[in-house]
Amino acid sequence: MKIYTLLLSFCLAAGLLYAQEKSPTRGTNEGDGPHTQLIIRGVTLINGNGAPPRGPIDIVVEQNKITQIKVVGYPGVPINPDSRPVLQPGGKELDCEGMYLLPGFVDMHGHIGGKSQGADAEYVFKLWMGHGITTIRDPSCGNGLDWVLEHRERSAKNEIVAPRIMAYTAFGQGAKNGVNSAEEARTWVRENADKGADGIKFFGAPPEIMAAALEENKKLGLRSACHHAQMDVGRWNVLNSARAGLTSMEHWYGLPEALFADRTVQSYPLDYNYQNEQNRFEEAGKLWKQAAPPYSDHWNAVMQELLDLDFTLDPTFNIYEANRDLMRARRAEWHEEYTMPSLWRFYKPSRISHGSYWHEWGTEQEVNWKENYRLWMTFINEYKNRGGRVTAGSDSGFIYQLYGFAYIRELELLREAGFHPLEVIRSATLNGAEALGMADQIGTVEVGKFADFVILEENPLTDIKLLYGTGAIRLDENNEVVRKGGVTYTVKDGVVYDAKKLLQDVKRMVQEAKAREEFEIEQPGMEKSKS
Repeated sequence: MKIYTLLLSFCLAAGLLYAQEKSPTRGTNEGDGPHTQLIIRGVTLINGNGAPPRGPIDIVVEQNKITQIKVVGYPGVPINPDSRPVLQPGGKELDCEGMYLLPGFVDMHGHIGGKSQGADAEYVFKLWMGHGITTIRDPSCGNGLDWVLEHRERSAKNEIVAPRIMAYTAFGQGAKNGVNSAEEARTWVRENADKGADGIKFFGAPPEIMAAALEENKKLGLRSACHHAQMDVGRWNVLNSARAGLTSMEHWYGLPEALFADRTVQSYPLDYNYQNEQNRFEEAGKLWKQAAPPYSDHWNAVMQELLDLDFTLDPTFNIYEANRDLMRARRAEWHEEYTMPSLWRFYKPSRISHGSYWHEWGTEQEVNWKENYRLWMTFINEYKNRGGRVTAGSDSGFIYQLYGFAYIRELELLREAGFHPLEVIRSATLNGAEALGMADQIGTVEVGKFADFVILEENPLTDIKLLYGTGAIRLDENNEVVRKGGVTYTVKDGVVYDAKKLLQDVKRMVQEAKAREEFEIEQPGMEKSKS
């Protein structure tokens, strides 16, 4: 089968390669700014560089850039007004005294919806922005490169409510007869760059084609990501890609295979069929146990080579979490109010919809995946400990994972893997910026960088759940159950968005869709009979 045909079949199964409706123009009541001057007053800064929190701080923004960061006092001591930056005529103040400010989050694996999921761009963008995600990498441009580039430009101009977009085209996309030789690969890569793409998302290909494409992409100064699909991973794993110039890997695919010490291919059952996703994901849950054990010579050697190549790991732990606890993922509290009916139907057990393989999943599969995570997380955490770059990506829209919410869950899972909360924030901000080649523009709060911020009332280092749109459960002084948290303001390019209002917009979209379809969420196999 031709390479492009394989890619196309994967993307069709995933609900990609279908153009969505264009995101509507930003309304007059959606976002405030940018301003000639914006002063954010009195925050405690949690930066993306691993530094501990510091405050109170005033941050001055002019249009879309940070122009001043000033410490204005000490905790618990009234701030001397004379020590603060002066508001200029026509400027605006945002009183955030006592609140926490972080750099805008970077989602390294953000598909902008899918036709099969019925998740249109406005819905997806507002879920992301409502959770403080101000930059996303679209890994495959499933709505078509032209569509993504148009939205990239509109977002850069703040014409739409959307994160900053980096377009990584699926390798071979648009090639009439596929990419079937090294020369065709080089030609496609040059044409992709000429069209304005920021990089390439690979799914694997024969070695000579991968080598040629990665070499040409590197020559052009573009970056790359790869989901090393099982169709070619037996002869081209993560190490091969990294040596050839790949800049980041997605998920886990290709990494255990690089760690094989006593075999060359995964121990597939002899009746395995890759098109049967029950087979694919059930057997993947046994994969890390087939790799060299943690801290063994081969394990260490592979890690060291990836470190030497300055390679980025984007694990996307969250997107496979249902494999180790299906009920938790399926019953997540945000589904009721934030998940579209079409998306819920896409999640349900199916032999066709990508990632909807829950027709025979039980205790044994979940136990295997729990062990899979333990070994996978051990590698990721140690890679970070030895100076490697680990980023945060969500891959939402599949396997019961919802845009925005799943990204915060990814941060929790990095914490579970052993990251200090400050290391988690660094993965979500500076590391993503570095991986995209944008560390001079985003990723930390520094003078001269874009004004991209996440602002909330509580300290998220104490509980990452405070970043969820649904907040975290607390018991107040009156013994009443309350919700704390949720992002208060998302600032992107100096435009201040009410994050809670963005999520209210999403709730309204979902309510309207449910009313039109007379729909209510019901658990698989327990649907009420309809008269």
